[in-house]
Amino acid sequence: MKRKKTVLHHILAEKQKFEKRKEGGGMSAKDEFGTTKYVIYAEFEANGIVERPDVVGAIFGQTEGLLGDDLDLRELQKTGRIGRIRVEVHTKAGKTYGTITVPSSLDRVETAILAAALETIDRVGPAEAKIKVLRIEDVRATKRKYIIERAKEILEGLMEQEIPETQELTEEVKKAVRAKELIEYGPEKLPAGPHVPFSDSIIVVEGRADVLNLLKHGIKNAIAVEGTSVPETIIKLSKERIVTAFTDGDRGGELILKELLQVADVDYVARAPEGKEVEELTKKEIVKSLRSKVPAEQVITEIFYKGRNFYDVIKEKEKAKAREEKKEERKPAPAPVPVQKQVEEKKPERPEPRKEERIIRPIQQPKPSELEEFGEFIEKVKASKESMALLLDKDKNVVAEVPVRELTNQLKERKDVYAVVFNGVITQRLIDTVSESGVKYLVGARKYNVVRRPINLKIVTFAE
Repeated sequence: MKRKKTVLHHILAEKQKFEKRKEGGGMSAKDEFGTTKYVIYAEFEANGIVERPDVVGAIFGQTEGLLGDDLDLRELQKTGRIGRIRVEVHTKAGKTYGTITVPSSLDRVETAILAAALETIDRVGPAEAKIKVLRIEDVRATKRKYIIERAKEILEGLMEQEIPETQELTEEVKKAVRAKELIEYGPEKLPAGPHVPFSDSIIVVEGRADVLNLLKHGIKNAIAVEGTSVPETIIKLSKERIVTAFTDGDRGGELILKELLQVADVDYVARAPEGKEVEELTKKEIVKSLRSKVPAEQVITEIFYKGRNFYDVIKEKEKAKAREEKKEERKPAPAPVPVQKQVEEKKPERPEPRKEERIIRPIQQPKPSELEEFGEFIEKVKASKESMALLLDKDKNVVAEVPVRELTNQLKERKDVYAVVFNGVITQRLIDTVSESGVKYLVGARKYNVVRRPINLKIVTFAE
């Protein structure tokens, strides 16, 4: 009984092997047998101990001349119609069990005849034997199944790769261009927009992603702090340029803003909407935040001395603006004038001369004495072909005549300059330098981006 169970277990194990080959190893026939169309799977049992060569010899010997010359196994193998016959042998309890695999490129009828011929073998070597054909596998069907499954995988992968929209392609190209526009500024190599080196005003943001987002929307004068401590480059730039601090609307943005206000000369403060970061803002939100910027002096007073939040200041400003608009709406409209009276009043009046009066009305001039006392110096610098500056003392004597590019250095060295007359542009940086040097009058060709005017400095332009 025990022996029968062992034999049965062995047969079941062999059948499982055949099933595995059928499911997962179907393509192995393709690799090994080349042009194979069918594969015959059979099993045998011999009442004795036999070897692999005995089984192969029995197959060739006992089928020779059985099916005629056209289906003789030796001839078929020579011409490649039958592949290499594979035999696996196992010995259990004095008996031999095994499997036979015969690859065939014959048609299905001939292959079936050949398979049936295998079952006529009744002896292997000295032992009696029995061969049973389990199945004939159509290799092409296995290939078709493999092709279908593989095609499904390829199609799924292709469908996952969505064709991008035109706008997405455009944005991708723009993103690459913006990344190239990004520069590194200063010894710390801070991420910055391409206009930072020469722009009069800059926007200080927190990180590289913020600069890239501003570049995306056409703002090219932003520079990043890149960390919690403010770099020396930012501190130096803040003394020379008009600086707007633009930080995130979270706790981190508030801390960086407080440090900027303490160590740098910030002119304006703008912040992203509460809870948002600069790098994720849309163009509309960026423009709105920058338009709602608040002078730094007001923010310093509210934050450091009154302990209030930046957003409280903004809300208060919006409420005040809303109250003003309501007051304007509540103002009573002027009482209507009777039509006849209007006609009578309009008769003596001629609107044309009144319009002419508005057009020819002269622009208010500064005090004549101020223009007259610098008139000859203005004419002198106007007549000069090069950019030059005249430094005057209290008695209106020229103490130095220098190129405009050296004006800042000269003012830092001299303390006896009362007035400066030059044929250049008056900027905020120059105003700050002049006021620190004790100069009382600054006369230039025109003004640009002037936001702060010291009380003790009189600014005059040629246009005035």
